[in-house]
Amino acid sequence: MPTVDILLLIALSAIWGSSFIFIRWLAPVIGPVATADFRMLIAGVALVVFFFAAGIKPGWRKNFRQYLVIGLLNSAIPFLLYSAAALVLPAAMEAIFNSMSPMFGAVFAAAWLGEKLTARKGVGLVLGVAGVAAMSSLGGLRLDLPTVLAVAACLMAPLCYGLAGVYIRKRATGIRPIAVAGGSQLLGGLALLPFVAVAPPVAVVDGRVALLVVAFALLCSAVAYVIYYKLIADVGPTRALTVTFLIPVFAMGWGLLFLREPITWSMVLGAAVILVGTYLVAARGRSTPARSAASPPGSSRRIFGA
Repeated sequence: MPTVDILLLIALSAIWGSSFIFIRWLAPVIGPVATADFRMLIAGVALVVFFFAAGIKPGWRKNFRQYLVIGLLNSAIPFLLYSAAALVLPAAMEAIFNSMSPMFGAVFAAAWLGEKLTARKGVGLVLGVAGVAAMSSLGGLRLDLPTVLAVAACLMAPLCYGLAGVYIRKRATGIRPIAVAGGSQLLGGLALLPFVAVAPPVAVVDGRVALLVVAFALLCSAVAYVIYYKLIADVGPTRALTVTFLIPVFAMGWGLLFLREPITWSMVLGAAVILVGTYLVAARGRSTPARSAASPPGSSRRIFGA
């Protein structure tokens, strides 16, 4: 992998790792719904402005349905789930759960795309479940209803990413990847917008909070997706997905630095077991040739950002 792409991969991991820190800051202040929705709306508008400047035509009429479904599965629902869980769980723990996204993607690909679910992948699934159990039971969490619901939300979010990956491969393979990013962010944000009125921000949005929201949206969604799709074009989807393995490392570091969240041995153990399981499930076998960077846009892309 060229040096520039390695640096982009590390930068993207750091950015998406920081997204859980932003969520932990903002969700208790403006509420989970506003945290998720403002992120998508601002990022979507920024990317659409970029489309006009760059002469990109996303094909709104033709691709509206795909953008909406992807926006819901790949952004609105998981962003909302993570934002709600952030009221209870540490940021690093959410990032570790997020690393299960390729695992769910592989399972759904086996169910709906005919990809073989081998014994190795079965072992990986067992390890993934064991990692979640270890982290949940040994992480010093209170065994109450809010914690159980928060853990469930953090499992549902990567499940949504897995579903989105399958849908993209079945229904959106002919759409330019950057157009999928902008269209899905904008329509996902618009779909969630009515719920902001039902669950409005719980505190006054002052200048500092507004600045954090804008930075969150532009950095962790708009800029991150541009980098991610460049990596897919440069090194292919398989290598680009290695970002998933690095996100928890950065999230734990950012959480310790900015939120003073301790890195517990149960987090490290759970993350290690989950990542090994995810690798066994999602990694390609040696007999399967990896797609080159010249593959058609969207030929096998999965979006597992946070």
